[in-house]
Amino acid sequence: MNISSNLPAHRTTSQSGAPLASDDMSLTTGPDGVTALHDHQLVEKLASFNRERVPERNPHAKGGGAFGEFVVTEDVSRYTRAAVFQPGTTSEMLLRLSSVAGEQGSPDTWRDVRGYALRFYTSEGNFDIVGNNTPVFFVRDAMKFPDFIHSQKRLGGSGLRDADMQWDFWTLSPESAHQVTYLMGDRGLSKSWRHLNGYSSHTYQWINAAGERFWVQYHFKSRQGVERLDAAEAEQLAGSDADFYRRDLHEAIERGDYPIWDVFVQIMPYDEAADYRFNPFDITKIWPHADYPLIKVGHYTLNRNPQNFFAEIEQAAFSPSNLVPGTGISPDKMLMARVFAYPDAQRNRIGSNYNQLPVNQPHAAEVHNYQHEGAMRYQFSDATARSYAPNSYGGPVADPTRAGEGGWETDGALMRAAQTLHSEDDDFGQAGTLYREVYDDAAKARFHEVLVGQYGALTVDRIKDRFLWYWTQVDAGLGQTIAAAVGATVPV
Repeated sequence: MNISSNLPAHRTTSQSGAPLASDDMSLTTGPDGVTALHDHQLVEKLASFNRERVPERNPHAKGGGAFGEFVVTEDVSRYTRAAVFQPGTTSEMLLRLSSVAGEQGSPDTWRDVRGYALRFYTSEGNFDIVGNNTPVFFVRDAMKFPDFIHSQKRLGGSGLRDADMQWDFWTLSPESAHQVTYLMGDRGLSKSWRHLNGYSSHTYQWINAAGERFWVQYHFKSRQGVERLDAAEAEQLAGSDADFYRRDLHEAIERGDYPIWDVFVQIMPYDEAADYRFNPFDITKIWPHADYPLIKVGHYTLNRNPQNFFAEIEQAAFSPSNLVPGTGISPDKMLMARVFAYPDAQRNRIGSNYNQLPVNQPHAAEVHNYQHEGAMRYQFSDATARSYAPNSYGGPVADPTRAGEGGWETDGALMRAAQTLHSEDDDFGQAGTLYREVYDDAAKARFHEVLVGQYGALTVDRIKDRFLWYWTQVDAGLGQTIAAAVGATVPV
């Protein structure tokens, strides 16, 4: 099926009117290399996106959170020298949970992916992990991220959310199939924030004391269990208690019913990434546990509600750029762009000195650098300090042992290209495995009911056709089941 048919002939341009080469791909050194900061198209797109709404987040506007304690109970020091992960270490932490698409006042119980942002206040500075309650994501290149979020928001004319708009984007972006299969399944309606797992989704890097590098994915398993909310109950709660998840978490902690999550990682030896059967840096894919089993690290407990919700939750500024020694990022194209986009969004949302707000200050590490002035600055050095480096007045100096802390080999021409396909890579394979092998018969029946409802909300014939095509690619029997239920035929 030609999924690009019936698209308008207009070409994408920059804000200054110049034609652009791609809506899908960033400028990188080779297919799997670093993203270029001088990719003005990507920077303009992300910077514009980050400034669309003030002051609420865009996306993940509606959320809540609490503070707690992370305890390392196992020994993973062979993989990382990060102080936060050394045996017996205890660290303060903050967890913010959220919806993706809805605005501040939207109901918690709309079907959605749940954001899962963690901060560990370590002895070496703040360490953040920003993920979701699913191990994958909708798109694999940040060039498409603003477009994805726009498709979940509202039409400019009516101000209404639109099913045609959402499914138009998803069915024209087959890489979304794995995440959409999660979203339309039971994980799209969690019983509460306490009853969901969290995932880093991205692949990160660990470095041990000997300088050896490993690829890592984080998993946070709820001891409360992973439980779903019935669709009818979710709809009723959307009208009767729009803050149901926020209320549930707050009241559980107030009564001393502290939720706990166990922390696991998957570890891939550095050299195995090159030939692994799936591209391990593609955020639309998982690493099967049969290949890389879960390794226990410890657990964390949420035991303190914020004293002031705005000051400590709304002003909490998470970013995957908040790394500590022994950790790093990977060639994941979404992650590389988020390292820029998240702090840029925070500067726009809450100011250039957002890290001086109490919730964002490191608790154990001291801050010494040459960043200077800016709006709302209230921490400053003494009058003799210089704001430049190098200087001969005894200012802070960089630590050369940080050199080579993380990274990977790349030496390619700058180009706009998709990530390298590995032997078993495709857009629909893992989504089909999730449907066939993970969903039981009852979950499949609920999944079918959701998809039939989604089809019924569509009004444009070509999008209806692509909807049936999309799910037939996930699983031929699934496509036929949905088509039969809606009285349609799967397009050839």
